[in-house]
Amino acid sequence: MIGGMQDFALRLSTIIDHAAREYGLQEVVSVYADGLVERSTWGTIHSDARRFARHLVRQGVKPGDRVATLAMNHGRHVSSWYGATGMGAVLHTINPRLFEDQIAYIANHAEDRVLLYDATFAPLVERLKPRLPSVTHFIRFDGTAGHYADAIADEDDDFAWAQGDERDPCMLCYTSGTTGNPKGVLYSHRSSVLHAMTAIMPACFGLGPESCILPVVPQFHVCGWGIPFAAPMAGSKLVLSAVNDPALLCRLMHDEKVTHSAAVPTVWLGVLAHADATGVVPPPLTRVVIGGSAAPGAMVNRLMDMGIGVSHLWGMTELSPIGTVSRKAADFPTLPRAAQLDLLAHQGGVPYGVEMRLVDDDGAVLPRDGKTAGRLQVRGPWVIARYFGDDSGPAVDADNWFDTGDVAIIRPDGIMQIKDRAKDVIKSGGEWISSVILENEAIGCPGVAEAAAIGLPHPKWDERPILIVVRKGESDVSEADIRAHLATRVAKWWLPDRILFADSLPHTATGKLLKTALRETYASVVLAD
Repeated sequence: MIGGMQDFALRLSTIIDHAAREYGLQEVVSVYADGLVERSTWGTIHSDARRFARHLVRQGVKPGDRVATLAMNHGRHVSSWYGATGMGAVLHTINPRLFEDQIAYIANHAEDRVLLYDATFAPLVERLKPRLPSVTHFIRFDGTAGHYADAIADEDDDFAWAQGDERDPCMLCYTSGTTGNPKGVLYSHRSSVLHAMTAIMPACFGLGPESCILPVVPQFHVCGWGIPFAAPMAGSKLVLSAVNDPALLCRLMHDEKVTHSAAVPTVWLGVLAHADATGVVPPPLTRVVIGGSAAPGAMVNRLMDMGIGVSHLWGMTELSPIGTVSRKAADFPTLPRAAQLDLLAHQGGVPYGVEMRLVDDDGAVLPRDGKTAGRLQVRGPWVIARYFGDDSGPAVDADNWFDTGDVAIIRPDGIMQIKDRAKDVIKSGGEWISSVILENEAIGCPGVAEAAAIGLPHPKWDERPILIVVRKGESDVSEADIRAHLATRVAKWWLPDRILFADSLPHTATGKLLKTALRETYASVVLAD
């Protein structure tokens, strides 16, 4: 048959080329940790990315090598993404909130060649340098003599992007290691471009050239939810802040005429607290996308009272991360507020590209009746197939279904709601805390026989951990002893809000801790704001 269509490789470099060509004067505004405000454009980001790509090549970086970043949100971080992936390297974002042992493990598992970092994290990087043998090149993004600016200053931006298959790897993110060591999720150019195309759709972020988006979600958190790819694809103005201070965020929203934002619930709770204390409220935004953890109904109600459109997003590192987004029918504006809040309490429906189902423990598919709960499984072009560097085999079954580890229901209209977590992880401020690691580290404290960590509801952080400890024999180990022991082994924000003592802990028939019984027993424990 005569005829056909052009074969156009979906690579990330085509996004920034498009942005520079069609929206080259659209602004990218950055506020750095030292207060510097940098006004750039998609055209400048494109030029800087090409300069950085040339710099990496001169440093001996090869296609497929991992280039890591330990940084917050700003334009230089964005240009480094396009520069690294544009010359064929794999961009590896590292969460600086992780404990140092975890960061060292991740960087070494990825075999990072280059590490770019914010000046804020310079002390951390200096401590880590002896533990990062594969890293041969360190570049600081900001400071009095910005090493990133120096690195690209004398480079020519006449650089030809690497050509290759759209299925080549482009970015690497690691899970939080909730059941052991963190696992790497390797995204392809194709999966990331398709994810960005979905992100700009009206049912997701709803971005266009008239939009101005301020993502508060950090770029290290699952590729900033894909916004650094979606915004230039749509030609949107992008506003970035390396500091998530409520007063600064409100000022930026007003000054830059922000229409869209994305963050975990903790951020919006902080913004509302600032509004209560000062009377300075964020301007009405077209859309606020809330993810990371379930959004409290009272908070959503207040945002809606301010005229702010709210959507709920659910996803995972393994999903790039978009899995579901609030699905609002045409009658949503006319529904009673209680019905609107009920809908927004659900995680939402899948966009085109993602399939979703429920199965029982035997793998039988369960009905979408809004009542029957089962294990949530997903598949699609931006869903993981296999973990990076993992010899244990595929992360999916024979039909490519990935088990999310969540228990959920799906209504007949396709709207999903998570009912429980199959894994006993604790989600605090949109970040995961591993109950297993807390328990194992606590047991390493002299005088501790057994320990159990559970999450309890918290008015600000969604959940916070408490630790229940059984002492050994006649041991008089105290809360202060255990807290001091944990302080040297886990991140500060992982430390339990309460440490309680018990004579024994409940177990299942197979000897596992019975977390459901513990949650019931300690449900009345009150955690301070």
